[in-house]
Amino acid sequence: MEIKQLEYFRAIVDEGTISGAARALHMTQPPLSYQMKMLEEELQVRLFARGSKHIRLTEAGKALYVRAESLLTMTDLPLH
Repeated sequence: MEIKQLEYFRAIVDEGTISGAARALHMTQPPLSYQMKMLEEELQVRLFARGSKHIRLTEAGKALYVRAESLLTMTDLPLH
């Protein structure tokens, strides 16, 4: 798992759709979808319940979101 994948995951959750997250991240949808597929395969869990318009987090996705927020906040802290 890479920090970039956590940033992508957070953007998808925050935007509510993969296409919205792709726009916010200034990238196209296919590589973003691919990164989430790779993350799900690495963690061996489904993170999203994909609907026709919006995504919902699975229980595993909710747990990862909390952890991702914490980890991403730590990466923003200045080193002393």
